[in-house]
Amino acid sequence: MYATPEVVAEYLDHHEQWFPRSAKPMQVKPIGKTGYALILGRFGALGFELEPKIGLDLLPQDHGVYRINTIPVPGYVPFGYDVDFQAQLSLLGAPVQGDIPIPQMTNASWTLDLTVWVQFPSFIHLLPEKFVQQTGDAVLEQIVRQISRRLTRKVQEDFHLSRGLPVPKMF
Repeated sequence: MYATPEVVAEYLDHHEQWFPRSAKPMQVKPIGKTGYALILGRFGALGFELEPKIGLDLLPQDHGVYRINTIPVPGYVPFGYDVDFQAQLSLLGAPVQGDIPIPQMTNASWTLDLTVWVQFPSFIHLLPEKFVQQTGDAVLEQIVRQISRRLTRKVQEDFHLSRGLPVPKMF
């Protein structure tokens, strides 16, 4: 992002302003002061589909480190799946590359620990276990990659446009 880590942190600290905009087209509903219920979309394979909903708590920064943890969605019981999402984001200052008239930029370093449990219907168990595992892993990888890239890009765009800055090209 074309700004100092302090400016980016100020933006990230007010997630109630940017997160609902940036998460679209996912449906977003607030849960308390720092949490959100997200409907991720419809996903599936092998004739089995889910429309997962997850609760995420965007915790306040702790010495420049942001954490996002799974929280329960009030009144919702996931049927046939469970997700444990634990993410951490650190902001790192970096020199600007190229001909951008901005003194400093900020890079974000992400780590994600994601555990997903899915209870398949009985007809899926007729298929070879290795095939089901590979298919499930591929679908999960697609979901994470698709949502992560889209959300990252939309947050970048929202940040830059809200400050009248040029939007960086995607790498």
